Amino acid sequence: MNEYNHISFRKAWEITQDSGYLLGECHAFVQALTNIPIPPKDWTRMLGVSLRKGAQATTAIEGNTLSEEDIEKIQEGWHLPPSKEYLEIEVTNILEAFNTLLREIVDEDKVEIISPALIKRFHYMIGKDLGDHFDAIPGRFREDRRYVGPYLAPEHRYVPELIGKLCEWIKREFHYSNGQNFKTAVIEAIVTHVYIEWIHPFGDGNGRTGRLLEFYILLRTGLPNIVSHILSNHYNLTRSEYYRQLDRARKHRDLTKFIQYALQGFRDGLKENLDYIQKSQFSIFWQHYIYETFADLKYTKKTTFKRKRALMLQIPINGLFTVDELLEISPDVAKKYATIGRTTALRDLREFQNLNLLKKVGSKYTANTVILRAMMPDKKS
Repeated sequence: MNEYNHISFRKAWEITQDSGYLLGECHAFVQALTNIPIPPKDWTRMLGVSLRKGAQATTAIEGNTLSEEDIEKIQEGWHLPPSKEYLEIEVTNILEAFNTLLREIVDEDKVEIISPALIKRFHYMIGKDLGDHFDAIPGRFREDRRYVGPYLAPEHRYVPELIGKLCEWIKREFHYSNGQNFKTAVIEAIVTHVYIEWIHPFGDGNGRTGRLLEFYILLRTGLPNIVSHILSNHYNLTRSEYYRQLDRARKHRDLTKFIQYALQGFRDGLKENLDYIQKSQFSIFWQHYIYETFADLKYTKKTTFKRKRALMLQIPINGLFTVDELLEISPDVAKKYATIGRTTALRDLREFQNLNLLKKVGSKYTANTVILRAMMPDKKS
């Protein structure tokens, strides 16, 4: 085993100043995400997107060619042609694993320390029902030598011992049983994933098993489920760098650079999701503001009230639009304005301007969200 000095079961990394800063940002973003109220309907939709992205990313790294659109159809109950059945089973296994772990951790408050039995269970989850398309027995350690590219994995007779040592070491190193903070859990997730890649305990499915362990550790420590896909997505989008960093860490017997690489993607993904949610929240508040503004107005005709409010609610909060574009912004609006003259439509738009809901820029119109932004807390205070 002298040629496997990288599998040292010791702290072979440093948290650099940059990595420490990234960890702090990640923690701040997670806290912000946790404290934003999101309507249940929106949360369910975002969770579906997150799981779909996670399943697509972790299987794509291993060569699965299904798109997010294909996986969305699978989520909705569709089945792919027989020629793609094994690809469907691969992503279905991941989706089922995600949902099982979400239920156990979030709904049932059932969490476990990382153990050989748990690692085997995760491997079974990702490999079941794949038959000849999975070069391993699901849930069982390999019984032969394996190459991963030019890398020759440790002999199979050492695998049970190595996995046992891994589980004991991460228990001591990261102190999960004695209470664990977010930053420590993130490092544990990344390190555990890498060690599964290095030990390569299974004939097939090691990457998916390692990334599922990563998902589990992060979820166990309180990562919001709607951002559970971020690390897998980062590895997939930067696939060549992912393999380069894994190989570099092995050759140098140092995980410092890999951890920084993973944290950078984790931070960027969290920020992207936080920005998206904040924009969605702003859109919700803007619609509430429109409802409140119209609630204070008096109209003798109910149809007039509904027509105007429907148009204002359909105008996107970003972008410039001509009159014709606004009147065809949706089938509902187009139908409501089809029977009235252009003069009436222009009068409606002038009314929106007078209410400070709409402003004119040249010959085009845009939602006047500045009025709502002015109500937000001053960041300088």
